[in-house]
Amino acid sequence: MSHGPRSGLAAVSSALLAMSRHLEVRDVLKTIVASARELLDAQYAALGVPDDHGGFAQFVVDGVSDEQWRAIGPLPRQHGILAAMLQEARVERLADVRKDPRFEGWPSAHPEMSDFLGLPIRDGDEVIGALFLANKNCPKREGSCGFTEEDEELLGILAQHAAIALTNARLYERSRELTIAEERSRLAHELHDAVSQKLFSLRLTAQAAARLVDRDPARAKGELHQVAVLAAEAADELRAAVVELRPAALDEDGLVATLRTQIQVLDRAHSARVTFAARGIRALPAAQEEAVLRVAQEALHNALRHSGADRVDVTLDRSGTGAVLRVTDDGRGFDPHTVRRAGRHLGLVSMRDRASGVGGRLTVESAPGKGTAIEMEVPGG
Repeated sequence: MSHGPRSGLAAVSSALLAMSRHLEVRDVLKTIVASARELLDAQYAALGVPDDHGGFAQFVVDGVSDEQWRAIGPLPRQHGILAAMLQEARVERLADVRKDPRFEGWPSAHPEMSDFLGLPIRDGDEVIGALFLANKNCPKREGSCGFTEEDEELLGILAQHAAIALTNARLYERSRELTIAEERSRLAHELHDAVSQKLFSLRLTAQAAARLVDRDPARAKGELHQVAVLAAEAADELRAAVVELRPAALDEDGLVATLRTQIQVLDRAHSARVTFAARGIRALPAAQEEAVLRVAQEALHNALRHSGADRVDVTLDRSGTGAVLRVTDDGRGFDPHTVRRAGRHLGLVSMRDRASGVGGRLTVESAPGKGTAIEMEVPGG
């Protein structure tokens, strides 16, 4: 390595660590390109991910300003040297890319490039991208390439790890897509079971009121009052179903910010006062954070729909490396034993399952006329 083995190894290590920090595909691509350009001391670097139609699904550059990139125009097609790297899956190291017989030119706003190093990014036998650099920042003899065999070897190592990072990022995004699909399916069932039934009752009651308007105005007035009640209940059901969706913000903003946002929404949507406080919380493993969020949502759903509470308080406190969630309300309360015998679990079974699934525990304190307190404790990582 041109700067000595110690500095070269440190540079490679930094580049690989940078790639492993990101999960979004676009962020991974940008990190790969920036790392490659810095590592090999090139003026320009780019990475293209091919689509199935002769173009590029994604194309990321480094060393070109936003203004230059906009002036260049649409993404390139798979032609010339790029096509050779993708189709023949071999390394290309050229003294002057413009003199290669496969060169087909570039847009007028495109920066001038001469010496060139490019290679495919492979996942097994599949070529999933093309990584290339241009204009090595070093003195060059006439007709020689600034990029060396050593650079080629180094970029090959980077490309192998880039393939792993890119594949992992794609799997992560696919996992998120599946999670969203599952949530949509769950929401559809929730809407069908709850809101649809309310709307059906609402329609029947409105029809009855319409028939009574002329011959029995008093009864019609009572039916219209019932319409208003059913409409309010349907709105509550819809709010509850929507707010239970796993927000993308949980991954981006963390548990505390996500809970605070959801509780602010609930406080505005319901007549009951809903508050939230968090003290000393550290980031938890993803599974624990999702479990805490789900239990908080279920407990809030019960308190706001069934308890008749005027106030619901949610707290999240640090406990060692873990956390303790507590949801309390001043509603009518219930006898947990009576509820269990009657087969009405109010979501308690699912909440306990979520807590135990991440190594935590859930306790419920309630009595008729004395409100309810639900507490969940989870360990940290």
